[in-house]
Amino acid sequence: MRQISPVELAEWLNDPQRDSPLLLDVREPWEYQLCHIEGSQAIPMGAVPARSNELEPEREIVVICHHGGRSAQVAMFLERQGFGKVINLAGGVAEWAARVDPKMPQY
Repeated sequence: MRQISPVELAEWLNDPQRDSPLLLDVREPWEYQLCHIEGSQAIPMGAVPARSNELEPEREIVVICHHGGRSAQVAMFLERQGFGKVINLAGGVAEWAARVDPKMPQY
């Protein structure tokens, strides 16, 4: 499974020459309401198997959670389902807040 750091993701999102990935946030709704990366789509981890048909298998997908554990599990699941361009955000939103967006609320 590929991993990306928050700084690398921020550079990607700010690069007009690159297509933006789908930012898939797999945290619980209450977590997403507290803080999230702008433009991300929320599908809680437990709902991903039933809702994976909403995702494009050929699109680059960056999976996001709080610290990177749940997102790694979802990324592995999606890869097993045939999604070929899945990337885990190392450190999750906690690391994003620490390295990229210090104004983001943390929990």
